[in-house]
This record gives sequence, C-alpha cells and structure tokens, in this order.
Amino acid sequence: MPLEPTNQMPCDAPAERCERPDLPAEPVDPGFPEVTLADLVSFRPATPTLGGEPAGFGVVGMPANFVAGASAQQLAGVLLGFPVTVRFTPTAYVFSYGDGSTLRAASGGTSWEASGVAQFTPTSTSHVYAERGTYATGVTIEYAAAVDFGTGWRPVDGVVTARSADYPVQVVEVRMALVDRTCIENPRGPGC
Repeated sequence: MPLEPTNQMPCDAPAERCERPDLPAEPVDPGFPEVTLADLVSFRPATPTLGGEPAGFGVVGMPANFVAGASAQQLAGVLLGFPVTVRFTPTAYVFSYGDGSTLRAASGGTSWEASGVAQFTPTSTSHVYAERGTYATGVTIEYAAAVDFGTGWRPVDGVVTARSADYPVQVVEVRMALVDRTCIENPRGPGC
C-alpha cells in the first residue's frame, strides 16, 4: 500500500512536544559554565562560632559541652563573568578538642539548658578530658555549595570549609575533702 503524502516535517523534539505543539517552549540554557570549588575562592562562608559549657573551663573526667554556630548563607556577586548567587549550607561539624581528639557531627550541638539536662551531662558534642591543662579547641564546618545564575540552583561538587577562631578551655581537677567547719567558720581550714 503506498504511503500518503504529508506536508508535515519530521519532529525531533520530545514526543509530548510533537503531539502538543501548543506547549510553551522549554527554557534555553544560556550556556553558563560548570562551576568548581576553585571558582568559588572569592566567595567564603562566615566564620563559625564555638562556645563551651562551663564557659571557658572543664573538669577532668567530666563532660565539657561544646556548641558551634553556623547557618546557611547566600552571597551575591559575579562569577566567571556572570551575576550569580552562591549558597553555602552546613553539612558537617568537625570538632577539635585540643588534646588530639576530634568528633564529626551532623549538628553544632545544643546547650545543657536548651536540652533540659543538668550541667556535666554528656551530649552529642561533649568531650571528657583526661588531664588538666589549657586546650585550644575549634570547629571546622563543611558546607555544600550551590550556584544560581538566575536559572535555578546548581550544586557544586565537593565541600567548602570554614574554621572557627580558637576557643581556649582550661581543664582543672576537683578534689573534695570532708571538713567539720566551713571556710567562714574556720578560714584556715583545708581548701580555704
């Protein structure tokens, strides 16, 4: 059977566009470049914060609680010649406790009060020191990066890091003694 002649041109668009030519045209990719971490060198997330409980000190053998602060950020600028918004989202918190111990956590932790627990209660970001001394602690935040050239967010492979300033923690030993009078009653007594 011979084929009927047709006046239609062959359609090389996706099937739904060939069947429904009334659909709006798909957006044209203006050819924005692929972005790498090296391209983001002029875009830096804010320096994270680090605090501890009890504030600035710890007790040998008891948990010291650490709380880091970091948040998602968006920075506008020019990248590879195009206006862009860069987004940094925290994905991991790497605590360095100053005694060689580190902890990788999914969050920055919470204070004892916010957790509704007593002081010296272990938390997901607390650390127990074995020896007295002064320790320079810190936290490094790993951020996922994404860019938007006005056409939607595009992830960038890898992570960008930002480290807090050092947070010194003085770790002391606590010794108890039984006495028959307080220091007010006997100012020359043991521990007074």
